[in-house]
Formats: sequence, structure tokens, C-alpha cells
Amino acid sequence: MTCPHCAARLLAKERTGQVCSRCTKRFALDPKIHGRGMNDLRIRRIAAKATEGGRLRMTVTQLWYLSRTYSSCREAKPARGIRPGVRWLVATPLALLLLAVGALLHGPAGPIAVTAAVAVVVVAASVMRYRPAEAPRSYISPSEGAFRQMMAGAWQAAYRKLPPGVVDDGPRAPEPRQSPVDRPEAVILCTDHAVAVFLRVNGIPAKLKALLVEARPSAAPEALVDVPEGLPVVVLHDASALGALLAPLLRQAHPDRVVLDAGLPASAVRRRRGAVHQVAKAPRASAADLRSVAGLSEADAAWLAQGIWSPLAAVPPRRLEAVVTAAVRQARASRAAGLRSPDGFLTWPAEPPTTVGETSRTKGAPAG
Repeated sequence: MTCPHCAARLLAKERTGQVCSRCTKRFALDPKIHGRGMNDLRIRRIAAKATEGGRLRMTVTQLWYLSRTYSSCREAKPARGIRPGVRWLVATPLALLLLAVGALLHGPAGPIAVTAAVAVVVVAASVMRYRPAEAPRSYISPSEGAFRQMMAGAWQAAYRKLPPGVVDDGPRAPEPRQSPVDRPEAVILCTDHAVAVFLRVNGIPAKLKALLVEARPSAAPEALVDVPEGLPVVVLHDASALGALLAPLLRQAHPDRVVLDAGLPASAVRRRRGAVHQVAKAPRASAADLRSVAGLSEADAAWLAQGIWSPLAAVPPRRLEAVVTAAVRQARASRAAGLRSPDGFLTWPAEPPTTVGETSRTKGAPAG
């Protein structure tokens, strides 16, 4: 690896204890210890690009998603084949019958019957082999816990602070929280803690004259009770079943408000190469509800109904800032024009694909 201080190329024996043998300075991450792709120069480069050289600030969670070296998600698979008891109950008598017929017949018919018996056994043993149903599974490397430990431990020990432009988003907020603003003209309802911290530390709600309300999806309707009446609401959420249902349910609970769904739509990440896909442990909504209530397509509803979701925090900060700004302006314009809440999701702007190699050589390019 390359020393982040003197740029010397170091062998494993030349960086014992995460100290460069050339310049004798300490560095934070060693790929041999912390995993492939985990080195100081790469983390700094990703943070500098995401923050646009210091114009924006980002959270540790956002940095984790952008710095991951591998991510994968396997969708649910139904049971296939025939159970052994049923399979052999049919195959065994049939094979024995064919063998008996082959023994009795003379000429070419005999070998044909024996061959058919062998074919029945082979098909029953392999082609029709039973494979049980598989639940969806996801994996991210490094894990969030491991990455946070790197930032709080090795990185802090080497540099005594996080990478430039990165802030600690801390623990998840257990209760709804509001960030006050004088004479708000809109409300940003955010269900992702890391995104709420990102918006707060960059002063985005204040620039947009918007009140930032942070709440879990299950507590979102109650979180708007104390918000001034009449203000349009912009909803930010992950691409998840609960997220997709949130705006329609808020429109029913608050018919007097303009509610704009600016959350991450499933259609933007379901088939996008490099998007982060994870499997939720929370209760899942049915595909029928997602189609009828949220108006999702058959494919998007079936995908989310498996419990698969994609985090809003994985969206690059620049794009996230642009989406929130456009959404608040659209919500204010809708209110001024006396329009009702628009159905569906805000149209997210397209973004060029991430260069493979900046985050990894894998399935792990950041969403958006």
C-alpha cells in the first residue's frame, strides 16, 4: 500500500503497527488488517469527492455506503423440484417396471427399456431434486459496525478527527425531533437519521425556509401534529415498503396539506447496477397494498414486498441536496397555486454512473 504521508510504496513488513517505516508517521487503515479497499488515501479521496472539496459536509453513514467495497443482495427463491418421498414413490416402481420389461423382451427393445429405467433414476436423483425456498439475503463489506469502529478507533488514533468534511451522525433518534426555523414555508419530514443530520449540518432546511422534522416511519403521522397548519410537507424516505406507503397515508391523515413524496423510489434502484440493496427485519407490507395504496408497478411492489430496501443515505450528497431543494420548491409552488398533493413520487434527476473502481471493482457502486 501507499503511505498517505510520504507516498512511499510499503510492503506488509514495512508498515507494522500501522506506522510507515520510511517517514515513521502513523496512518489509520491497512488493507491487510481492515479489508480490501480500506486505506487512508481512498477514504480521503471518496470524502473529498462527495463533499465537493469542502462545500458540503457528510455523515459517517454516508461515507460508509460510498466507501463499501462489496455489496450484494439475493432475492427470495420459491421451492423447486419434488420432495424426495414423492419423487421416489413414483420413480422407483417405474424404474423397476422398465427393468422387468427389459429382461423379458428380446432384441433392441430390451436395452431400450433398461436405458429408460436408468434415465428415470437419473432424472429423479438430479433434475427433479428438491430445493427448499430461500429467503432474501444481503451483505455489505465492510459492515456498518466495522466501518464505524475504524473511524472511531484507528482513524481517530491516527488523526484525532474524522476525514475532512465528515461528521458523526451518532445514535438513531428514538423520538421525533424538529429543527426550528423562523417563519417556515415548508416542512421536510425525514425518516432517515443520517440524511436528517446531513441536511441539518449543511443548513439546507434553513436555506429553503423549511422546518426539518425527523421521525421514524411509524411515528411520522404523529410528528406532524405540532407542525403549523397549511405548510406543505416533503417526505424523505428509503426505497422500502414502509417508505412507499408513507406519503399516501399522510395524505389521508392530513387532507388539508400538500404532501410531496420525494423519497427514493424503488423504480430508481431496483435494477440499477451498484445500488445498495438490503433486507429488512421489520414487518413487510403486501404487494397488493403497495400496488393499491402506493400505486407501485407490479415489479416494484413484488420486490419491496420481499423486505428488500435501498437506503436514502446511500445517495451521493450532491444529488441528495439537489433532490431536496427541487422537492421543497415544488411543494411551495403547489401550495401557492392551490394544487392538491401530487400522486406518486418526485421524479429524481438522472446521474451518470459511478466510475467502477472509485468505490470498488464490484457490485458496490453507490446508489444514484
